[in-house]
Amino acid sequence: MFPRLQPATKALLIANVVVFLLQMVLPDAVTTPMLLWPIGSGEMVQGGGFMPWQLVTAGFMHANIGHIFFNMFALWMFGSPLEAVWGQKRFTTYYLVSLVGANVLQVIVGTLLLHQGQFPAPVLGASGAVFALLLGYGMLFPEHRMIIFPIPMEIKAKTLVIIYGAMELFFAYTGRQPGVAHFVHLGGMLFGWLLIRYWRRQPPFGRNGRGGGRRRNPGFRVVK
Repeated sequence: MFPRLQPATKALLIANVVVFLLQMVLPDAVTTPMLLWPIGSGEMVQGGGFMPWQLVTAGFMHANIGHIFFNMFALWMFGSPLEAVWGQKRFTTYYLVSLVGANVLQVIVGTLLLHQGQFPAPVLGASGAVFALLLGYGMLFPEHRMIIFPIPMEIKAKTLVIIYGAMELFFAYTGRQPGVAHFVHLGGMLFGWLLIRYWRRQPPFGRNGRGGGRRRNPGFRVVK
């Protein structure tokens, strides 16, 4: 019923928890430059300017116990099955590429909003990578049925991905759920999807079918 914890997934869990514990004891002067800030925000917030390392560091930081608990639970639930199929190296690559890609999109959106007069706010959390894991799970195991809060019924993984993707688009467009970085979630799903398409040699990276078929990882033959 529950997936077996895989090595890379375990290492990511430990890394997130360790960083969260460090956040609780380190001063703001140390942690603030590790959060993800829009470009140009340093002129308005002391220590809040954008730096490239934030694309990674912010993804291992969390706001509170509830934030890290739900992200780590999702990392375990969706990450372990993906790592079992892909292996440690490919899974870690997928996680980090999706995390960085999601944060790049957030920086772009946050910078545009900053130029429109919105006060800069930092972003933190592993949600970008977690939403990429959800997408990857739905692509590899589309018919698998599960019950995920707050949906009170058994639902297919591919349907769950569609529902969450549609919800994130709605909230990002309408702004009806402030305080949540919806573009990080969408960015994680986007970059996760692009990376899987790249590995499969599918458009926009190659032709479907004959093109590069022999180079595909065997794990991707489960779903076409």
